[in-house]
Amino acid sequence: MSNKINSTVKETEQKELVITRIFDAPRELVWKAWTEPERLARWWGPKSFPIAVNKLDLRSGGIFHYSMQASPDNVWWGRFVYQEVIPPEKLVFISSFSDEQCGVTRHPLSSTWPLETLTILTLSEENGKTLLTLRGYPINASEEERTTFESNFTSVQQGFKGTFEQLDEYLSTITKGSIK
Repeated sequence: MSNKINSTVKETEQKELVITRIFDAPRELVWKAWTEPERLARWWGPKSFPIAVNKLDLRSGGIFHYSMQASPDNVWWGRFVYQEVIPPEKLVFISSFSDEQCGVTRHPLSSTWPLETLTILTLSEENGKTLLTLRGYPINASEEERTTFESNFTSVQQGFKGTFEQLDEYLSTITKGSIK
């Protein structure tokens, strides 16, 4: 298995973004990286955007609320509302940009980005490596919001490429024994 990121577009009622990546780490460890606040803070988000976990309640209906420091004077907030949690193989959540009080807000740079995106994360293990599959599409979105989402697939893929590189680096420090 290679660590290459693969992306496809799946035609359903709307276009669905699908990203896959193989990590050289056991599934249980990748699961912990996605579900434990101190681990998430070490790799989640765009490169050079330090994050702080405000809340992580890992259960159906629970919320992951976080901030990202875009610049010294610019903080972006985000949230996941978990729909399904099946350790260590599946997370389903609605993601959105947020405010400090955890309310849903618009993307800081796009007035037509969908307010909510359904994300399905699955993890499977083979020979000590983990295949991550991330699927996502807008929900409760207007035609204009769906078009904006679909026209930004390349940008979203690039963003996840950087985020997953950070996750890969974090996992390698753990598997080499420097962090638990």
